[in-house]
Amino acid sequence: MTGTTAPAGPYPLPLDTDPAAYLALHDALDEGAADVALGDREREVRAATRRVVAEEVAPRAAEVDREHAFAHESYQALATAGLGGLLVPVRYGGTDDTHVAYALAMEEISAGCGATSLIYMTQMHVAYPLLLAGTPAVAEKYVPGLVEGSLYGSLGVSEPSAGSDAASMRTTATMREDGEGYTLTGTKTFITTGDRSDVIVCFATLDPGAGRRGITAFAVDGSAPGLSHGRPFDKMGMHGSTTAELHLDETPVPATHRLGDEGSGWSIVVRSVTKSRISAAAQGVGLARGAYAHALAALHRAHGPDLPPDAAAELADLRGRILQARLVLHGVARQVDRDEADAGAIGLMKQTCTDIGWSVAVAAARLLGRSGDLADLGVERYLRDAKVTQIYDGTNEVQRILVARDTSRRLKEALR
Repeated sequence: MTGTTAPAGPYPLPLDTDPAAYLALHDALDEGAADVALGDREREVRAATRRVVAEEVAPRAAEVDREHAFAHESYQALATAGLGGLLVPVRYGGTDDTHVAYALAMEEISAGCGATSLIYMTQMHVAYPLLLAGTPAVAEKYVPGLVEGSLYGSLGVSEPSAGSDAASMRTTATMREDGEGYTLTGTKTFITTGDRSDVIVCFATLDPGAGRRGITAFAVDGSAPGLSHGRPFDKMGMHGSTTAELHLDETPVPATHRLGDEGSGWSIVVRSVTKSRISAAAQGVGLARGAYAHALAALHRAHGPDLPPDAAAELADLRGRILQARLVLHGVARQVDRDEADAGAIGLMKQTCTDIGWSVAVAAARLLGRSGDLADLGVERYLRDAKVTQIYDGTNEVQRILVARDTSRRLKEALR
């Protein structure tokens, strides 16, 4: 359809600025089919997150996007509510919840503000390898601060010539002559929160010729000598979350800040992507929900509850696609909780949910016709934010390769 159902002109909506209206609409859009397998604690986490988003995150979303202002207050509100460490053990300030609970929280935050969800998930992505492979002292030094919001973290993987192919990274780690630590030299790019990170989980190679076998992970303090934080990039979306380069020039790192054994960095990356791809998938679902809710609110304001048939039909299709994504997200997250998810399932989840996030946002903007790109209606922000979810944490092209390999493996096993 061409999308001419919403009249032209600015129509500011109370959806983001009126917490009661926000909660009422999103409560009404919950789907029993997706909720049937949720536990009481998971429902509690979702309700608590939705409430904080309605009161503290969504009302700031348009401004941080417009001003390109880091969504510090929004993350602090989530951390203050005890939501900053859902997957973190209690001893480090977390709540040790399920991956399903984490996915639900990510979905809610993304529905209110994509940029805030990107900050939120990056904190978790940094905390996880510190917990997985760091010493208790290193975890104690950084993880509680990431959870409570007194520290911000970054994950240093991508480089100017090494993105999805992390094995080709050129940032080097050299053992110091005294054997008490390492020096890191190289450049990391497209680093979320890189302009202000207090700790960086940085991946470097001890031997560029060794490929994945040389990659080692380190916890680099954000104020370490020789480390410089670049200026934030201008981006299409996620304006309230900064992305920058990091430059390391013989930056010293204590031996105690090495995460795991030498050469174990690739395995840490592989184990970490499960968390990051749940995050991206949940963003896709949340951004789809946000775009759908804003389009629905705008159409309701223009036409009342009985929408034009063409718009109603299109919205019915979008509702079904969002439900499909929710079911995939919740199902695979539950598999992760049971240690039953393989790379194929993870890739299918990430690809499916982020593709749906993008396509629903595009369709929602088209539904509003010539008003679809008006910032006051909010839909265009979800569209801009959704695109990058198909790119980071392993592009969806990479996910399709993983899914294809998994399909081939299953076929071979079935036909033995």
